[in-house]
Parts: sequence; structure tokens; C-alpha cells
Amino acid sequence: MAAGQDPLLDPAPPKRRLWLPGRAAWKGILVAILVLVVIGTPVGMLVTHKIDDDPGFGVEEANMPPAASRAIAMAAALIDREVNVNRWVANDPWFLPGHWLDNMPNFQMGMVAAIARFTVEMRDQVGRERGTSQDDVDLREAAGRLQFPGDKWIIDLATSPWPQATSEEHYRTARRHLLNYNARLSDGRAIFERRGDSLLALMDRLALDLGSSSAVLDQRINAESGNPFDSRADDIFYSIKGQAYGYLLILRELQKDFGPLIKDRGIEPIWNNMLASLRHVAEMDPLVVLNGQPDGILFPSHLASQGFYILRARQQMREVSNILLK
Repeated sequence: MAAGQDPLLDPAPPKRRLWLPGRAAWKGILVAILVLVVIGTPVGMLVTHKIDDDPGFGVEEANMPPAASRAIAMAAALIDREVNVNRWVANDPWFLPGHWLDNMPNFQMGMVAAIARFTVEMRDQVGRERGTSQDDVDLREAAGRLQFPGDKWIIDLATSPWPQATSEEHYRTARRHLLNYNARLSDGRAIFERRGDSLLALMDRLALDLGSSSAVLDQRINAESGNPFDSRADDIFYSIKGQAYGYLLILRELQKDFGPLIKDRGIEPIWNNMLASLRHVAEMDPLVVLNGQPDGILFPSHLASQGFYILRARQQMREVSNILLK
């Protein structure tokens, strides 16, 4: 202390203390968090939820290279819409509202499953010369990427503690390969076999896929018959709805890709009936999905109704195959 300084008249400045919230402040913070969760999560779910089942969705003509495949362009457009325009919610972590949605992620994953199956068959049946040449590199890469599960986020501790490519990133890469295939097809550097046996093989594989879906529906109806409020019924319903929607739009464009063949063989009426059956499935939108008795009045079975049109579409695919065999 300097000489002559009086500590009582000129005290040293007090030390600053870090402010910590008291008990009342902590209560206020917790209440605010609780209100945010209770109100914000449902609001976020309402904002995020979107089952985009517009049957009129189409490929922009300006984005279609000449001589390219319209079905491939549609597959790429559907991927773009679901991962870039709409929100892909199937892999949302628990702290995002999309994680708590149920119907939308099942619809999206069902649609991608249909696109994946179509791409595999394009690789194996249409995008190579009579099935004996090497498969197309872009179709191969697209098919592989679309097989990636739809629920993988950037962190997946079950496989690795390190960041990894998300489901959306794999699907975006698949889309780029589909667009690249179409660009090469337009330039004459890729193959698109517009033959009857190629279309026959593709339709047979898609019919098998619909047959598998009908078996899933049948199993669930038998397992939970009489339980209209089956908690798994809506998951299956919206997954198959997404599958049917994807096939509806892709097959609508595939009809144009194989236009001369379909007209020459007189397949057009059956093809249109097949699209109508798929559209019935894609447009079904009950307020609550019930799994009651198939002949129930108060509590019907939406799974049974869906299964009827799935089997109808499958049978019509078989009819197309039978005509192509002749």
C-alpha cells in the first residue's frame, strides 16, 4: 500500500464473480425448454410432414436430353424431389421433429425401394446388349447406391464413431449416375435395348416385387386380424403406397420409352389398366389406417383393400408378359 493511502477511503475494487443462475433461474430455463419441446416438436412435425403422392408429377421437358430414357429421368426426378426439395426424414435424429414422424418416412423409403428395384432391372435387362455384355457403369453405381438403407444419419455409432455419408448423400450420388447414363444414352455412348424380351424380363421382376408386397400384407392381415388399431399397419400401408407410387410414375414414362413396341403388340389397354391399379394404391389416403376384418363395417381393413389393387396390378403385369412371350 502506498504511503498515506487510507484503505477505508480508497478500497481495492472487488473481484468479479462468474454469474451462475439461481434456483429460480434454473426453473425458468427448464420450463422454457419443456415448453419448446412440448409445443415446438408437434409444430415442427406438422411443418415437416408431407406425403408427396401427386400422380401428375412429371419430368420437365427442358431437362430431357434427346433420345434419353424418360423412365430413368423420372427416377432421377423423384430422388431429387425427396432429398433436395422435400425433406428426407427417415434418418432424422431424435432431436429433430422428423424423427417422430411415422407415415412420411415409410412412404419415402417405399418409393426409393421401387426406384432401386427398377434401376437393378435396368442394369441387368435393358442397359446391356441381350444380357451378355458388361453392365453399364452408371446403372451399376446407381443401383448400388440406392440399396443403401434410408435411416443412416451422419453419425451411426452402431458402425463407426466417425462421421459417414448419410442416406441422402448416397441417393444424390445415385441420381447423378442416372443423369449421366441418360446423357451418355443421348450421345449414343450407352445402351437401351428397346426389345420385347428386355421389357418382358423387366416386367417379370417388377411383378415379383409386387408379389412380395402382397405377401407382406397377407401376413399382417392374418397376424392381426380383428385388431383394427394395429400399430404396425400404417408402416406397411405407407411403405407399399410409396412403392406403388414410384412404380406408377416410372412405368408411365417407360410406356413412352417402349412406345412403338407397346402399340405394335397391342399392349396399351392392359398397360393403362395396370397404371390405373397402381394409381388406386398410390392415392389411398385414409385418416387412420385400420387393420380390421376384411369384411368389417365399422372397422374395415385398409391393408386388404390395398392388397386387392396390388394383386390386380401384378396380374396385369403378368398379362403384359404373356403378350410379349407370343
